[in-house]
Amino acid sequence: MSHKISDACIACGACIDSCPSGAIVEGEKYSIKAEACTDCGACVSNCPVEAISQG
Repeated sequence: MSHKISDACIACGACIDSCPSGAIVEGEKYSIKAEACTDCGACVSNCPVEAISQG
């Protein structure tokens, strides 16, 4: 199961650098490509606003 980013996202970019599979897509609010997410959870611990959860 991949992770997802909620509307609480502030688009700070902290999660992008932590994602080893490049699954995070930049935008006004970031999103995670489910097919690329390896469910490692690295992005969760790097999000300063706790906007990422298991989806």
